[in-house]
Amino acid sequence: MNKNIQTILELISKSEKLTEEEKEQLSRSAKGIERDLSIVEFKLDRSEKMRRTTSILLEETIEELDKKRQAVEELALISSRQASLERIRAEIASMRKAEDLEEISPLIWQELSKLQVPYIRCGIFIVEEENDLMHVFLNTQNQESIAALHIPFEATKLTQTVHFYWKKQNRHREKWRENDFRNWVESLSKKGFISSQEEYVGGPIPEQLILQFFPFKQGMLYIGNSEPLTTENEELCQTLAGNFSVAYDRYEDFTKLEIAKKNVEIALKDLRTTQDQLVQQEKLASLGQLTAGIAHEIKNPLNFVNNFSDLSIEMVTEVLEEVSEAKVYSSSPQLKERFEEMTDLLHTIEINLKKIHEHGTRANDIVTSMLQHSRGGSGETKEVDLNELLAEFSNLAYHGMRAGKNPINLDLNLDLAPNLPMVSLIKEDFSRVIINLCTNAFDALRVKAQRQISDYKPSLTIRTHSEDKAVYLEIEDNGPGIPEEILDKILQPFFTTKKGTEGTGLGLSISHDIIKAHRGQLDIETLEGKGTKFIISLPIHLSANQLYMT
Repeated sequence: MNKNIQTILELISKSEKLTEEEKEQLSRSAKGIERDLSIVEFKLDRSEKMRRTTSILLEETIEELDKKRQAVEELALISSRQASLERIRAEIASMRKAEDLEEISPLIWQELSKLQVPYIRCGIFIVEEENDLMHVFLNTQNQESIAALHIPFEATKLTQTVHFYWKKQNRHREKWRENDFRNWVESLSKKGFISSQEEYVGGPIPEQLILQFFPFKQGMLYIGNSEPLTTENEELCQTLAGNFSVAYDRYEDFTKLEIAKKNVEIALKDLRTTQDQLVQQEKLASLGQLTAGIAHEIKNPLNFVNNFSDLSIEMVTEVLEEVSEAKVYSSSPQLKERFEEMTDLLHTIEINLKKIHEHGTRANDIVTSMLQHSRGGSGETKEVDLNELLAEFSNLAYHGMRAGKNPINLDLNLDLAPNLPMVSLIKEDFSRVIINLCTNAFDALRVKAQRQISDYKPSLTIRTHSEDKAVYLEIEDNGPGIPEEILDKILQPFFTTKKGTEGTGLGLSISHDIIKAHRGQLDIETLEGKGTKFIISLPIHLSANQLYMT
């Protein structure tokens, strides 16, 4: 029983003022209170037990829910990362050309941001072992390009370190302070790898920068942040590096495929061009044979013209002598006057016959040159007057141009040095050089003339002079000049700038070979838009057995 109620009952029993009946009534009431308190205590005790039980169950439920929440978040993160990797793999699988790599790189950085991997700067370091180069492509958090650098391995301490760890396929971490970053930027600027320090920095310089590198087959994935990455994020970055490696493999495969395709296309084009040129060469060979035949046929009547004109001159001379003697013995004035008329007429016939013989001889020389040029001659080395050879074959080339398609008017200037030393040449071969160079010059002059430039007058100047033990021949035109990008190619066999089958690409190549066979040298001076000068130097004293020696 409750002590307080027990005390009350004792006081009631001892009270003298209360009747027995009142004492009985109060005792019953106290006992009722005792009973009610017991019930209340029981209920309170049961409630407390229930509260404790409920609290324990609630704590267990909250803990279980928290675990489930964490599991769900981890699953969501794994799913998100898997989805990111799948997107990257899908983009990589869709690559169809080398340029697609430019779209893959920003995607990796974009997915890196989505996966909440913290970084300030990021990039790709591609290692080119063949040339000892490190190709560095840097980006900001906004996937904006900072710089594309091409740094030799030994140029900086960082590239040396990255190359060292890449060869081992190990990860690498460096900690930079603000001064370290400034020194790096200044070093790049001084060595000419960047043009603007401000553009390279791209914002405030971090007080601390942790550089972390993750290796893959072709280089290193770089992540720069103010704090080190967690182990989980490091593993994710390594996975991204592996994905980028696959992308770069495909990039290299597509690059090789595109190069191979272009090479095949170039080879096919060259093959077709060569076929066309061979056909053209065959046509030219046939034309050369035809020309030789025609020239031979023309030469026969020319010989008759020259021989009979020469014989007729002799006969006219004899007749003039007879007329002169007849005039001496004639006494008739009328007969003398007739003799005078006959003398004048015979002198006119003599002059005409001499002109016929002069031009017939000239025509015979041209036909002989054509025969020698088309047949190749005997291949014998002779002492040749270079001035005479130049005058003859430049004139032949000029008249050939005038008789061909699209003739042009031009000034052909011969500035030939007097008393030029004789040169040992194979005349038939070197004549080809003169004709080829003159023909090329005419073609160039035609191209510029067709542009209809005001006050433009095509001209070709041929000069000779001698210095020391060499004779120099210059063929200069005021045409369009030779573009710098093809200057190294013009002496290659089958290289031509002419369309279709207009050119074979062999003229300059053969001319160069002939000049070298004569122990000479060919130099080219050109200024685009102004003209071109071919300079040939030939040794003066060269014995026959020195030519064509290897």
